[in-house]
Amino acid sequence: MTHPTGRTWALRAARLAAFGAGTAAAVAIATAGTLYAQARQARRIIPLAEAPPPRGDGLYGARLPGPPLTLAVLGDSSAAGYGVHRPRETLGALLATGISRRLRRPVRLHRLAVVGARSSGLVPQVEAALEIRPDLVVILIGGNDVTHRTPLEVAVGHLVDAVRQLRAVGAQVVVGTCPDLGAIEPIKPPLRWLARRWSRQLAAAQTVAVVEAGGWTVSLGDLLGPRFAAEPTRLYSWDRFHPSAEGYAMAAAVLLPAALGALGASTASRTGVAGREKVRTLPQAAHEAARHAGTEVRGTQVGGRERGPDGRWARLRRRPRLPGRSWQAAALSWLFGPPGADRDADHRRSAVSSGQHLGLSPAGPES
Repeated sequence: MTHPTGRTWALRAARLAAFGAGTAAAVAIATAGTLYAQARQARRIIPLAEAPPPRGDGLYGARLPGPPLTLAVLGDSSAAGYGVHRPRETLGALLATGISRRLRRPVRLHRLAVVGARSSGLVPQVEAALEIRPDLVVILIGGNDVTHRTPLEVAVGHLVDAVRQLRAVGAQVVVGTCPDLGAIEPIKPPLRWLARRWSRQLAAAQTVAVVEAGGWTVSLGDLLGPRFAAEPTRLYSWDRFHPSAEGYAMAAAVLLPAALGALGASTASRTGVAGREKVRTLPQAAHEAARHAGTEVRGTQVGGRERGPDGRWARLRRRPRLPGRSWQAAALSWLFGPPGADRDADHRRSAVSSGQHLGLSPAGPES
């Protein structure tokens, strides 16, 4: 995702804030001025995207047996890995390494995500993905739809079309839903409150649509927000908007269980971050997931039926959020396994530290 973009967002935010409140014209104008000033301030703090993010495309775990799984990563700048400097620190590289190590199979990564993309930008990305026939597609999208105030039905429509096309060719699809832009520190109230509301509305709508289309979702929400105030230089990159290497590791850690689940591999019993499962109607599950980062949602059956009186059934799994470095250690353990668990040379190289990146990092792709 890219940063908030000023006048259009601010003026529309002002209209929404004033809607139904019966305020006088002078109050509405003052509100618009406040929001516009806050948007301008955020733009000054959050610089424009400059150099493209590093590419991590290639084969991970090349020395492992079996044919490679093909992983495609679609979406916006967070999916592309903007904010880090090494290919091995990007979300795609982290997921490719985690999947390879957990399944003991090579994984070929194709990063198709584009910085600044909105949901409408998924169209060419999906076309490119269909050409490579991926086994798994991970999509992160929505932040730019919020900042540009894309109509909800338009943004969700593009996403569900993408999921349906990918599922039609046999690809499994995992979507990281819209992050909570209200957790971004440079965005101040009242703009922050509106950004949070819009983000959660889009995330919930994405969840319902994706699960109905046969995909899985994981809520990213305010995954990094609670820790930002305490450690702003650790979980966010230099622009104070995109994740740092550690931030991407935490995001990958909550996405990986769903990715493995979608591929038909269950390794939760061998980890310390399995989480609690619940069954809800899909709208209930979507609402709950939007409020709790790291919640996985997928379709399920109750009594042999996919639907009940109130709609489709869904299964939630909420990962525990451990405090401090306990969570970081759990995240990295889930991604790469307990330190020392893999003894072969390929995996020893995968545990090399990357810029003090929690003490673990994947190696780059291999030829």
